Parts: sequence; structure tokens; C-alpha cells
Amino acid sequence: MCRPIYDYVLFRTKGCAVTAELEPSPASLTPAQAFDALYAFCAPALVRQAYLLTGRRELARESVERAFQLAWQRWPEVAVDPDPAGWMRAMTYEYALSPWHRFHPRHRRHEPPAADPSDRPLMAALLELPPPQRRSLLLYDGLGLDLPETAAETEASTPTTASRLMNARAAIAARLPDLGDPSALHERLTSLAAHERLRASKPPTVRNGGERRARFWTRAAIAFTVALIGTTALTVRTAPTHYEPPVAPGAEIQGVPPRVGQGALSESEVSLRRKLRESMGNGPERVVPLAH
Repeated sequence: MCRPIYDYVLFRTKGCAVTAELEPSPASLTPAQAFDALYAFCAPALVRQAYLLTGRRELARESVERAFQLAWQRWPEVAVDPDPAGWMRAMTYEYALSPWHRFHPRHRRHEPPAADPSDRPLMAALLELPPPQRRSLLLYDGLGLDLPETAAETEASTPTTASRLMNARAAIAARLPDLGDPSALHERLTSLAAHERLRASKPPTVRNGGERRARFWTRAAIAFTVALIGTTALTVRTAPTHYEPPVAPGAEIQGVPPRVGQGALSESEVSLRRKLRESMGNGPERVVPLAH
């Protein structure tokens, strides 16, 4: 059974800024202190890795913050994970490589190139790789994970991961022949973007941001539930309680002669109409039938 994260002051993990382990302390760390320790040693390296994956500095910082905010929300689970830094790295990579970022307005702005001119060719070659190949190359040749670990973290089979690595190396070597040797590529990836000014927020800021996000989504879920209950109650209130058969459509009646227009008046009808119009409507005179 793995020891909880509270028993460590430093963490032995791949891909973090420091690889060290001290003697276990008797569970003296609070959850916030353990989280801050994990963040302090892993966040700077993860920001650089996210920058290598995306080529965008602000997105790299946001990816790391979102991953640690999710970890703080699930801290009881992350605290006892055998590899908490690997959990953080996987969440950071997933967020950084999400295809939904392409719809964000910031992707319409031009990202400044790498600060070191010698880094720009390799950065351009990396960003031209498909995201699965870019991620596999960074994990295997950049961080030094073995092939099964790389395959497990990218959720792919070992042959598929090996094929991605070979294709990524071939694409890099085609543009930069001096990096055709895997050892040279590993050394170059290790030092890539070392001169970038990549910032990471303070641990309390990340924790507070995660708590605010959790409260927001909790309130949103409550509001949605209340609205759903209200809509359901209104539907039950206004819905009919018995079956009402539909009104049958009208049927055409057969055998009725068609309506015809009124014809011209006869001479007697014309004379009578003239007499009626000329006589007074009220008064002593009366219209009486004429004897024939």
C-alpha cells in the first residue's frame, strides 16, 4: 500500500523541477501545506512542458493552474496516489492539448517567438507535429519515461506509442538533421525553453481559485436543479388530467345545390322598389295593397 503524500516534504517524481526525498515526517503537514509543497516543486517544470506542447505562454500557465485546481478539489484521491506528479502532468497535458482552445480569441493573436533564437527551429518543428506525437516525444525523449509508461500516460498501446515516437523523430530529423540522434534530441529537449520567462501563480492563489470555481459550479448545479424542478412542477400543474379525444375533421356534404348569384329584377320589382323609396318611412301615409 502506498504511503500518503502527507508523509513527504519533497517528492520523488519524474518531470518535476527537483528530484529529492527526505525522511518521512509524522503526518505533520496539513492538506494545504502538502498541496503547496507539490505545487512548488512541480508547477515550474509543468509550465515549461505545457509551453513546449502548445507554444503559448499564457495557455501553459492556465493549464497548470487548472490541473492543480482539479487536484485540490480531489485532494483525498490525489494525496494517496502512488505518483501525484504523474497525475498532475497527465491533467496538465490533457488541458493544454484540448482542441477547444482553438476557438478562444487569444489564438487569433500572434504569439511572440521563443526568447532564445536557437530554440526557435526546434519549437517550430515540435508545433508542426500532431499532438499525440508531440506528447509522446516529450514524455519519452524529454522526460525520460520508458515506453510502457509513455503508452500508459497517453492511453495508447505500446506499438502505437512506438510508431508515434518513430514518426516524430523522423519529422524532427528531416528539419533538423543534427538532432537525428536520440541522445542529442533528449539533451536538446531538456534545455529547450530554459530561458523563457514562464510564470506560475502562487499556491494559495491556485487553491482559492479552485475553491471559487467549485463554489460556482455547485451553485450553478443547484440553480439548474431548482429550474428543472420548477419546470416539472409547472408541467404537472398545467397538463390535462384526462383524455380528450381529438375533434374529428369535417366531412363534405353531398347533394347540396351550389349557390347562385341573384339575377336581374323584373319590371314589377323595379316599380315596387321605386315606390318604396319614394314613400315616407313614417307618417300618415301607409302603403296598402292595391286591388287588381
